[in-house]
Amino acid sequence: MADDRYEPLHAAFRWQVPPDFNLAEACCGRWARATPKATAIYFESDSGCRAQYSYAQLQRAANRLSNALMAQGVRRGHRVAVQLPQRFETAVAHIAIQQIGAVALPLSMLFGAEALAYRLQDSGAVLAIAAGEAMPALRAARPDCPALRRVIVVGDCTTARDELAWMDVLQAEAASFTRVATRASDAALLLYTSGTTGNPKGALLPQQALIGNLPGFIASQDWFGFDPFDESKPSDAVFWSPADWAWTGGLMDALLPSLYFGRPIVAWQGRFTADKAFELMAAYGVTHAFLFPTALKAMMKAAPRPKRLGLKLRTLMSAGEAVGDAVFAWCRECLGVPVNEMFGQTEMNYVLGNCQRLWPARPGSMGRAYPGHRVAVIDDDGRECAPGQVGEVAVHARDRHGVPDPVFFLGYWNNDAATRAKFTGDPADSWCRTGDLARMEADGSFWYEGRADDVFKSAGYRIGPGEIENCLLKHPAVANAAVVPKPDAERGALVKAYVVLADGHVGDAALVAALQAHVKARLAPYEYPKEVEFIAALPMTTTGKVQRRVLRLQEQQRAGLGAGAS
Repeated sequence: MADDRYEPLHAAFRWQVPPDFNLAEACCGRWARATPKATAIYFESDSGCRAQYSYAQLQRAANRLSNALMAQGVRRGHRVAVQLPQRFETAVAHIAIQQIGAVALPLSMLFGAEALAYRLQDSGAVLAIAAGEAMPALRAARPDCPALRRVIVVGDCTTARDELAWMDVLQAEAASFTRVATRASDAALLLYTSGTTGNPKGALLPQQALIGNLPGFIASQDWFGFDPFDESKPSDAVFWSPADWAWTGGLMDALLPSLYFGRPIVAWQGRFTADKAFELMAAYGVTHAFLFPTALKAMMKAAPRPKRLGLKLRTLMSAGEAVGDAVFAWCRECLGVPVNEMFGQTEMNYVLGNCQRLWPARPGSMGRAYPGHRVAVIDDDGRECAPGQVGEVAVHARDRHGVPDPVFFLGYWNNDAATRAKFTGDPADSWCRTGDLARMEADGSFWYEGRADDVFKSAGYRIGPGEIENCLLKHPAVANAAVVPKPDAERGALVKAYVVLADGHVGDAALVAALQAHVKARLAPYEYPKEVEFIAALPMTTTGKVQRRVLRLQEQQRAGLGAGAS
């Protein structure tokens, strides 16, 4: 058990945000000058392609692209879409966009034409940088996006009108570029949140948001190879995460922080599998990683005893769903590393979590507020809840010393009403609500109770799905599970479990009874699933979160209720 150094560390922490700050300079420029030959990116694809790129190579390519963007009329404040998978060109695009003071609009490779059209039209993006395999959907979306003047295509793809080939564009430009000066508060990224109702909202993040992420990143990665008590010792970390670089989890929790500290990150362009995850970590000597609970569950099932694989892994961070004690114990006992759970949102990321090197963590806990962040559980009226009372997790715009927290978004794009609704009062000096329910114990540790719309009542009992799902996962027949309410006239709702079977198991009445008995024996009597439905795969977001809302709405429709039923 780690010594508890939390309180003195948190009390002593002070934000050091310079008035001028630029992501491109912080994540590439300074390293290209100081350590030009150091590896920035290891690249591997499922087609067998492998490459290694230095910070100097990253900077030269970004300079060429910055010149090309300027030649295409892109200027400070313009939105530039980036629809690319994990690869070298993705990092180049982000560095180049920040060098000219434009705003990057990351877009998932999984988006169809309708999803693309909404985001491109709403943002007013003037140019897109897209992978060849994304072009059919992007071309279908373009008629609805009049502001989009050009598309730069990366990879094999025959270009059409108003489309330019990546290599042709870069080869025509100089490898030198003078970066524009940006303020720390200037806009840098526009990330659209999926939300639970209505159209996605674009969260506009400032340059300084990365600084706001750093305490959580370095703490959750157990100081990322640095010695927290001897700063003269350099880091030898190698980072990897399967998280999509188009999302907060991949961009702000993996790519940009790794580059900020001048360390290499592994880019894997391919589908996630447990076997490939182990292979990549062994091949590149990955020391630090961010893996979603769903990924860890798959890896646990695939390799219950993975120590023979020769991994160099030292620390894991996980987020998106509660890890649960089964995965927590497997990481500690079988991988030989701690797993630090983290919590954050696109609007204010990396605010809660664990750092087992400096303070103790219990399985299932969301952790404590990371240094620099003031986090609490509040009630409907915005008052802080008593220890142990369930309420909504909220982050204050100012830290415990009254200093503005740099982690916050600037607001929702073209949606002032939604921005105001996110806060309990003045956005510059009030609580920002997350929509997630938790309780905070007297020691400052948070315990997740689910999304505000995931928690439900059955016969008067408040049911949080996480604990039941974690219990089901401990059964050898269960690969994954999601728990939702099934409408019931007598109890209001029944506990229903959707279960994905592990290989070699058959979903029959005997297994249903066994799973019910399994939960009954471990949790409260009212928590066992009254109904179990076996399903091939759970609906998931692109960031690895189970979409319980999809299953909940399905149950309401089956019961003949409208989508607005609770």
